[in-house]
Amino acid sequence: MTQHMIQSAMLAEKSNSSSALICASLLHDYGHFILDDPDELVNQKKDGKHEDIAYQYLKTYFNKNVVEPIKNHVRAKRYLATNQKYYQILSQASKVSLHLQGGVMNGEEAKEFEKEKFFDDSIKLRKFDEAAKKIDIEMKDINDYKNLLNSNLL
Repeated sequence: MTQHMIQSAMLAEKSNSSSALICASLLHDYGHFILDDPDELVNQKKDGKHEDIAYQYLKTYFNKNVVEPIKNHVRAKRYLATNQKYYQILSQASKVSLHLQGGVMNGEEAKEFEKEKFFDDSIKLRKFDEAAKKIDIEMKDINDYKNLLNSNLL
């Protein structure tokens, strides 16, 4: 999980994203660390709502530009999956979790989501999230992000 989160941040950096979006990319799955056993929840066909858990915890420490895309990255996946081409590139694990997270958005849900203040960054974060599943790539160290994290604290 940690490597996936670092890869997400690396992709955000490569795309010249804001420091807040890089930070959000690094922390987007933090809720999985708080959950007792996220894999067991999936086995039980339950959604652990890791995005909400991360948001509730991290909003005490980080600004809205960091935590709002984290809160919305699952909604962004549901939105993007309305495009069949995007749905086809989802990993099998992402397709399973998509179903548990409410499935593909309907038209009304999509229109409402498009109005969100952090819509664009949520979409970008979700794309980094899906792409950050490579193996055998040179990884940055988590400590490389210390200054970035500190600069986005409240």
